[in-house]
Amino acid sequence: MGKKRILVIGGSAAGPKAAAKARRLDETAEVILLQKSADLSMASCGYPYYVGGFFNDRNQLLCTPTGVVRDTKFYLNAKAIDARTNTEVASIDRKAKTVTFKNTASGETGTLPYDKLIIATGAVPRMPPIPGINQKGITTLQSMQDADYLRSIRDEGKIKRAAVVGGGLIGIETCEALHLAGIDVCIVEMMDQILTFLDPEMAKIVENHLKTKNVHVITSNGVAEFMGKDGKLTGVKLKNGNEHVCELAVVAIGNVPNVAIAKEAGITIGTTGGIATDEYMRTSDHDVYAIGDCAEITHRITGKKILAPYGDLANLEGRVAGENAAVGDTVTFPGTIQSGICKVFDINAGSTGLSETNARRNGFDDIVTVVNASGDKPGFMGGLLLVTKLVADRKTGKILGAQVVGPGDVAKQVAQWALAIQGNMTVEDLVNADLPYAPPFSLAIDHGIATAHLMQNKLKGRLKGISTTEVKRKLDAGEKLFIVDARGDDEYTTMRLGIGEHLIPLGALRKRLDELPADKNAEIICYCKISLRGYEAALAIEANGWKNVKVMEGGIMAWPFPREK
Repeated sequence: MGKKRILVIGGSAAGPKAAAKARRLDETAEVILLQKSADLSMASCGYPYYVGGFFNDRNQLLCTPTGVVRDTKFYLNAKAIDARTNTEVASIDRKAKTVTFKNTASGETGTLPYDKLIIATGAVPRMPPIPGINQKGITTLQSMQDADYLRSIRDEGKIKRAAVVGGGLIGIETCEALHLAGIDVCIVEMMDQILTFLDPEMAKIVENHLKTKNVHVITSNGVAEFMGKDGKLTGVKLKNGNEHVCELAVVAIGNVPNVAIAKEAGITIGTTGGIATDEYMRTSDHDVYAIGDCAEITHRITGKKILAPYGDLANLEGRVAGENAAVGDTVTFPGTIQSGICKVFDINAGSTGLSETNARRNGFDDIVTVVNASGDKPGFMGGLLLVTKLVADRKTGKILGAQVVGPGDVAKQVAQWALAIQGNMTVEDLVNADLPYAPPFSLAIDHGIATAHLMQNKLKGRLKGISTTEVKRKLDAGEKLFIVDARGDDEYTTMRLGIGEHLIPLGALRKRLDELPADKNAEIICYCKISLRGYEAALAIEANGWKNVKVMEGGIMAWPFPREK
């Protein structure tokens, strides 16, 4: 009996991981990796940072942690994997268990048999059918070639104005990269907010930060036409008729799974447009696996099939498929809760699980949310702000999702919440969580634990919260509110909302109750900088007979709308 042959199509992230895992578990197998482009194992999530000048050596996008470039010689010598670049797979014959290929450099064609096949063909950028989209100066940031092109623009320094079409993760990261190159950037987003994995009020905090960097953010609008002259981009015309002059446009409106050869081979494509897979990462053909951006996977909270084109998931899926191809279907991939994070100039934005918007969209109607604004560590250790929005099931207290924004240690907080969700933990499990503490790393009560405390108080009816968006809605509707700012005089002089609030410092509140509405049923809203004093003020007011007292969650630091000062 001959050697088992494991064939992998695709050499970006998932494919090489699958090939490497298969080799580690079966030294005798013949492992062949076919890659359409000239590069292997590209760190595609690093493209914006290469463009932005965070590092200058292109090879760092292709290196091992020890600095060795992952090229064909590396795969052959270090891993005994036959990696072939510039090799495009044209078709799969499932009955004969072969693939046909063409070398894009030499034109050579051929056929390779397989025992197990792993498809990791990735995704292709979504390009809208907009007039003028084929002009010079319009690109995506999906490939090494795209990264090379944008890096050359940075290095040449000739282009001064750019439009980024799409306000998602790649769009935001590209925006920063171009801004660091001295280019004026405009973001055009068709939705009514950027970063749709965040709820609107959290996304607004990020948008406000972008504006402090002189980034022009346009939402609820789209590109109607790419204007040009002599085949070169000169600007974008928006759907509302406005025009934005630019010499560069980066289209970042998402990707489409690259499933053409799988579909032609009769492999089942799921409702999402990705290749349908089971928990073993098998396709409808049990000798064929699909991994990475071309495959659909299960959302662990909703149970629905989704597309989740994340580099870390691609590697995890590759590891599972590689092992199963080598030794049989023994390990499974449970799916995703869609944890993600991005750097936005001086702040970070991350989420895990379900946002409030997505929870309701997926049928979770009886949920409760809370917002906490506080530092990631003590002020005397240089603590920085974090704003967290937590989503939980009201009946069970089970954590469904968390979003964290701010200049503080967002990654740590998102990681904690991700493990809590995957561990099916409840609010009560977290209020006394034993996490590492020392002033250089955390507050005595970690920001995340404090967020759980707030949620616990809310679930028990002690904290009657109101979101910043609801306060703004009430103000815009002309509702009669009595708003208490519980900070001190000096804080109020330095920074204030200017929404008709009454400054009554917490320390003086009990002596100034006569300034509150005579009607004990009047709606009173309390806040401070982060609403800790706002909460204490609300409790004191409530204890003195007022019945409709609420706390504006997150206080001034979570207020995403214009303020007086």
